[in-house]
Amino acid sequence: MPRSTTSGATDRRRLAALLVTELICGLLIVTRADAPPAAPPVAAATSGAPPAAVAERASAPHTSHRLSDGRTVRLIGMGERTAALLARIGAQIDDAAAAVTAFWGPGWPHEIVVVAAATDEQFAAVGGGDTHTAATTTSDRIVFAPGAAAMSDAALRIVLRHELFHYAARAATAADAPRWLTEGVADFVARPPVRVDAAPAVPTDAELDGPDRSAAYDRAWMFARFVADRYGTDALRALYERACGHGHPDAATAVRQTLGADLPLA
Repeated sequence: MPRSTTSGATDRRRLAALLVTELICGLLIVTRADAPPAAPPVAAATSGAPPAAVAERASAPHTSHRLSDGRTVRLIGMGERTAALLARIGAQIDDAAAAVTAFWGPGWPHEIVVVAAATDEQFAAVGGGDTHTAATTTSDRIVFAPGAAAMSDAALRIVLRHELFHYAARAATAADAPRWLTEGVADFVARPPVRVDAAPAVPTDAELDGPDRSAAYDRAWMFARFVADRYGTDALRALYERACGHGHPDAATAVRQTLGADLPLA
């Protein structure tokens, strides 16, 4: 579906500010669940909103629990309808965290924030995603689109692990890191393993954003799988750290330095 063009830029900024305020309120509800609130937690965010909207925001799910590795996950819904999706995410996130740690190691944030948007407008404002995207990762949270509720458990498992890897690696990843590698490695962590005998040409950013993005992501994933199969999982992580880390060289140089080989990157 095409992006909506019915709202002006000012309206989008106002919506983003409103939704971020609600998100902050949700975080405060979770982190201070035992403290008596001095005022209704959503009052500032819901002033002037229709009564039904206020009621839905006030009853939106906000939960927190500890994972088996000691991390804390905060599950925040931006509407009552997100409760079922958050429950499914909560049931899978322990295994997802274990999968991320198995590849990346334990050195990643001990607090995980997962937000479920109830509308496409919320998803765009809080997560920066569009209607073609199931979830996004920002600097401080993972945000699921409302459409993620319709995914199968297997598909949700992949998306959750993919985004959780981005969340784990975000501090070590440069803003200009090659997307084919950041996305390919995230899919390596997320998808079931398959054998790849030849390295495919990696996709461009335009292909990753284009109409055939699914095939482009497959190529990025297959490149990461090839590296892991041929050189080992530790080598794939070393390649990520060298090619995607702050102050990284160009991708071809990083491949040569970490793998001792020249691989097709175009």
